Amino acid sequence: MFDAKDLRPTIVPKSDQLNAEQLLSESMTIRVTGVTVTSSAEQPVTIHYEGDDGRPYKPCKTMRKVLILAWGHDGSEWAGKSMTLFNDPAVKFGGQSVGGIRISHVSHIERDIAVALTATKGKKTLHTIKALKVAKGPTAADKAKYYTAMVKADKAKEAATELAAMDDAQRDAIWQHLDDDTAGRLTVAWPESA
Repeated sequence: MFDAKDLRPTIVPKSDQLNAEQLLSESMTIRVTGVTVTSSAEQPVTIHYEGDDGRPYKPCKTMRKVLILAWGHDGSEWAGKSMTLFNDPAVKFGGQSVGGIRISHVSHIERDIAVALTATKGKKTLHTIKALKVAKGPTAADKAKYYTAMVKADKAKEAATELAAMDDAQRDAIWQHLDDDTAGRLTVAWPESA
């Protein structure tokens, strides 16, 4: 069951890849975990990312050009790099504006990139990709989500043991992001020796 505070999971299209419709309400920053190439003429590159839930990003040719310009042609070197994706409603298919996934920011570049790339036959469009500043490691909020998921998976004892082993400042920062139910279940499961 989903929490009514976030209805986005209820509108995810049935697809084997990230879909532009998923980005209607907000952009999404992803961290690449791997890149694979297939023989598909239309979508030969598949970008896997943290939390993709089996729905990887398959960039169009224009966005592949942007990524190669930013990160180089060796896709095996892209793991660990991040990009911000958004829905561009002006993207056309068959002469109609249907919307599509575009990249607004990428990590691991020194400065913003501006490049004119083919949009339609005989017409180029300027694409500006901004430098993405990525925080080092997961935030306290990210860690709180991790421990919440552990508790929901009936692993409260393991989660409590990990938290008990942390220094007070680190544990307190995570604890501030926990909901009351998770915090309560962790307290009950707290190891005796801590």
